[in-house]
Amino acid sequence: MAISVKTAIKITIAAVVAYGLYAAVSFGIGFKELANFYDVEKITENFRMAGGSFPHTTIKTAEPWSFKHASEEVEPPLVYQYDGQVHLLDELLKRTGTTGLLVVKDDTILYEKYYQGESETDRHSMFSVTKSFVSALLGIAINDGLIESIEDPITKYVPELIGSGYDGTKIRDILTMSSGVRFTEDYSDLWSDVNRMSMAIANKGSLDEFASSLKREREPGTYNNYVSVDTHVLGMMLVKVTGKSLSTLLEEQIWKPMGMEHEAIWMIDGEGMEVAMGGLQVSLRDMARLGRLYLNGGNWNGKQIVPAQWVKDSITPSAPHLMPGYNNPGSATPFGYGFQWWVPSSPHGDFMAFGIYHQTIYVDPTTGIVIVKTSAHKGFTDPANKTDKDESIYALQTISLAMGDEDWNKQGVTMEDVQAIRKAVEGQ
Repeated sequence: MAISVKTAIKITIAAVVAYGLYAAVSFGIGFKELANFYDVEKITENFRMAGGSFPHTTIKTAEPWSFKHASEEVEPPLVYQYDGQVHLLDELLKRTGTTGLLVVKDDTILYEKYYQGESETDRHSMFSVTKSFVSALLGIAINDGLIESIEDPITKYVPELIGSGYDGTKIRDILTMSSGVRFTEDYSDLWSDVNRMSMAIANKGSLDEFASSLKREREPGTYNNYVSVDTHVLGMMLVKVTGKSLSTLLEEQIWKPMGMEHEAIWMIDGEGMEVAMGGLQVSLRDMARLGRLYLNGGNWNGKQIVPAQWVKDSITPSAPHLMPGYNNPGSATPFGYGFQWWVPSSPHGDFMAFGIYHQTIYVDPTTGIVIVKTSAHKGFTDPANKTDKDESIYALQTISLAMGDEDWNKQGVTMEDVQAIRKAVEGQ
């Protein structure tokens, strides 16, 4: 039956209005979920229970490999120095909302403690620590010959990115957060790019489409600017060249071969694609296992899981704009950057994986120490706390030296000194 032009126009308008209402409602739901997830009064619980709130995959483990335990627990140092002052470690742990702290030397757990209701079986949101796991998978894929060179343009393997800000960009520049893509990573602004991306996940949208919509801001390979979507396009490439999901790759190439203790959870978008830049949820001890793997150059009990050269390159800044230091004009951060791994502002061969709200895997080859920390830092988005990351790394460096180097002078601090410092802190 034919319809009039007038009726067709009415139907079209009704369809557009209906879709607009649907989109508005969906956006509203996503906005509400995002705001609820990052509600500072709820993040302590949310960060260890995110798997129950969002669609995800499960990474299975095989027979677990276990750390040894020290015959007597070794306490970390009471104090550390930062910015010319002595600070109390327990005050820092409290201020940054610590939920778990684990110190391992070689294969032995020296110290393990959980806070704020966290337990050894909880899988905590890793946020950007996820990026370091993805980097390991990429190193394996290159070693398997599935990617010819990191000097290749990403569009050689992911043609969907042709015409986007990633068109022609070298894989190396994406690995080192130097893609030149325009992206605002301000977690305190709900309308920033990183939070719009999170709303796309909450609204069951496609991160592949989101990445393809981004534009270039500057010449790739010239400036170190942290863009979380860079890791997503690396994930897109891994899926393309392997024909497998990131969850399958992680399970087959890392989780089962290393005997991870607990299953992991990986958040997915509306298309079933893993949130490569920050969707993993992992237990504290399994975080330490990744640290141990990189401490040993990618070797796990005699089996080379990640190529040794890849590990070395991953923790070594390779260009001036990637070097650590507060006076680097080519970087937006005082920290050095490798292949999805960080280098402290004042390094001595140590390196770390780091996620927002202070999730950390810290590795110090000079002492054989691995320190992992999960957190729900309620003041993370406050600009007044912008140096907390640097201060925390200084504290971890102190723990590493104090617990990993028998000849290190443990600062000669008495309990009287600690009490005096505590009174001074409480009086501020």
